[in-house]
Amino acid sequence: MTDRQPTAVPLFVNGDGMRGGSVHPTIAEHPFLGEATTAPRYRFFSVGDRFPALWPVADGGVAVPGELYEVPLTVIRDAFIPAEPPELELSVIELADGSAALAVVLRAGEHGSPTVVDISAAGGWRAYRAGSAAAGE
Repeated sequence: MTDRQPTAVPLFVNGDGMRGGSVHPTIAEHPFLGEATTAPRYRFFSVGDRFPALWPVADGGVAVPGELYEVPLTVIRDAFIPAEPPELELSVIELADGSAALAVVLRAGEHGSPTVVDISAAGGWRAYRAGSAAAGE
């Protein structure tokens, strides 16, 4: 067996994987590539008001803001995915510049659940949470 460096890939995060979120420590030591936005091919949902989820659509999608990191696949497998809620699964998404990145999306079996609310118009998870907090005051 040879000494190989683990393959690193772009990972797009749009909820608690972002800086300051509870899942962020699983990827924090890896290169931050900057803020990024998805292509307008997704709807954006709040799942039980606990975390967000992307959902790919053919029509009526929005661009979702988030952050992009360069993360080894082994870290995604061993740390990031286990920290994510079970309602989400790993997928390949399209970013606004046409490039691809890994991201977590809503599992098909969860779509349509009464706890899954479309927040696509909110402008991202942080904006949604800020609006929810202001509405609760």
